[in-house]
Amino acid sequence: MPVKLSSTDSNDHEEARIEIVPLIDIMFFLLASFMLVSLSMTQLQRVPIELPDSAASLPEKSVSPFHFAINEQGVITLDQTIYTVTEVTEKLAALERRDEVNVLIAADANARHQQVMRLLDAIRAAGIEHVSFETKKTQP
Repeated sequence: MPVKLSSTDSNDHEEARIEIVPLIDIMFFLLASFMLVSLSMTQLQRVPIELPDSAASLPEKSVSPFHFAINEQGVITLDQTIYTVTEVTEKLAALERRDEVNVLIAADANARHQQVMRLLDAIRAAGIEHVSFETKKTQP
């Protein structure tokens, strides 16, 4: 609607108003866009490893709070922090309610079996009983 600068009839005067509904629609669209973009930016932060194949693999039912990774050289990492075997035992032994803690081990397919067993022994020495191994499902 055009705005009149001068008016001869005082009853014909309308005030300009801002429509708020389109502004709310734009704000909801921006909010949804930012949420989708932020969700797509989250990634699993760990050392890149090649998981072994397993036909007997089962999907994980709960989120594991401790996700250890062992690369081909035998380096143990947790959240991109390098740990030794003794540091793994100390970190897990310091936890309260260790009977409810789940640990997931992701070892590279070319990692030595001895390195994986040392990590498993360190986890068991801390009193953790729920340990799983991450694999990728074999394609038929």
